[in-house]
Amino acid sequence: MTMAKTIDSVEKQRLALQSEIDAQKTQAERNRLGQFATPPALALDILKYAATLLPKGEKVRFLDPAIGTGSFYSALRKVFPKKRIGKALGFEIDPLYEKPASALWSDSDLTIKLTDFTREEPSPSFNLVICNPPYVRHHHLQNGDKARLQFLTQQASGMKLSGLAGLYCYFLGLSHGWMAQGCIAGWLIPSEFMDVNYGKAVKQYLLDRVTLLHIHRFDPNNVQFADALVSSAVVWFKNAPPPPNHEVKFTFGGTLSEPRVTRYVPARVLAYEPKWTRFPASDVRVRNVILRLSDLFQVKRGLATGDNSYFILAEDEIVARGLPMEVFTPILPSPRYLQQDEVKARKDGTPDIERRLFLLNTKLTEDEIRRRFPALAAYLDEGKAKGIHERYLCKHRSPWYSQEDRPPAPIVCTYLGRSDARTAKPFRFILNGSRATVANVYLALYPTRVLASELDRDSSLLRRIWSALNELPPNMLLGEGRVYGGGLHKLEPRELSNVPATFIQDLLPHTSISKNGTQIGLFAEG
Repeated sequence: MTMAKTIDSVEKQRLALQSEIDAQKTQAERNRLGQFATPPALALDILKYAATLLPKGEKVRFLDPAIGTGSFYSALRKVFPKKRIGKALGFEIDPLYEKPASALWSDSDLTIKLTDFTREEPSPSFNLVICNPPYVRHHHLQNGDKARLQFLTQQASGMKLSGLAGLYCYFLGLSHGWMAQGCIAGWLIPSEFMDVNYGKAVKQYLLDRVTLLHIHRFDPNNVQFADALVSSAVVWFKNAPPPPNHEVKFTFGGTLSEPRVTRYVPARVLAYEPKWTRFPASDVRVRNVILRLSDLFQVKRGLATGDNSYFILAEDEIVARGLPMEVFTPILPSPRYLQQDEVKARKDGTPDIERRLFLLNTKLTEDEIRRRFPALAAYLDEGKAKGIHERYLCKHRSPWYSQEDRPPAPIVCTYLGRSDARTAKPFRFILNGSRATVANVYLALYPTRVLASELDRDSSLLRRIWSALNELPPNMLLGEGRVYGGGLHKLEPRELSNVPATFIQDLLPHTSISKNGTQIGLFAEG
């Protein structure tokens, strides 16, 4: 039997073993522990690419800090001849995976340790680190454990991670202590680190402590893990100081060896670029002081009610229950139920739409309510019986059924969306002519003082701005936002605020806006 056939045979056993173990856990359990196995084709693609980065003929000293059943080691054996593999070490915290995996690879040179990688004393002797670390979100980490991980990660790599960082960031930082000089590392991790605030420390590490070689981002419409809704990237770096005038390779789509798009970006540009997912699609640019949406609008997320199904009622239910309309505020339905991009008002200011919803929102005390509105008092009692008043948001409000202050915004933007096949626009800007507020499935745009004065002079300006916002190129919005597996895009208030607003130049040709104490006029980006 040839070596290739032997490896193929073991790989078949490994895949069967993986399926059998995964079936013993619920989806929720695996999500909590971040256990998402690397598909074999992807593992092989990653190891083939690793072979192009290692010096020819150098013995491979392989480390996988979260080895599972050994998908990367299996690919390693397919790509490298046995005589070239010096040693191989893997860590696995879950005995359900470690015990059968150790038995499976018992005839190989792989050592699997049943232990928590983050508690091991590092040995800087490995020249190839390949890992798909556990994707455990920060809220699943205990506070004491989080403090331990932050301290050890900073010691190992200089990476000072915030409390919002996921476990995969700690794995990446802690692995620094295991890498020999010149070690090549390839990490299969969520691409969100490239855009979010907690990713700043990771990006600084990649630019300052090591030489960032290549970031390949998979098309978010082609999810790598069927059981995890994340957009994935493979990050390659070398344990060596970055050379002068270094450029980083960015690729997108396709495979590591045959990507759809490639661009080289100077590291000095990345140091000032907050959204690395711009690349490779966007041109390298130098940011000038320009007009941004935040100069025209204050962007706020819609209000969080505490329980939409309880606090938001349809008009006919309010009537049927005999509840007083004066304690309700009109609120727009979620975007999927709002087909039009312009909401007009009835005479009373409520939205003239088919799905008319209202938000329970009053500062009246419960005693006042019981005296004046018995039906409403009964409805509040229903909520208490369900424990709604004990939920986090409600518990921290006084009274528990009151709501945040979110006055109606003249323009609102959808918060989440997928690219429409016809328009390729995941976000919609809606002109709100009613007095309806919005829940947190929208972003609310409130005119700044400068824009408000212009709107007072020109009653048609708001409509023209709304039209211009809906005509923005999709990439302008997508470049500021973030994307998840399956092509789901999200815009946070700060991200929408950062969108260039140079489109206003034609709408306000004579207006000059002061920014940071300087009259900047209306500049385009260079």
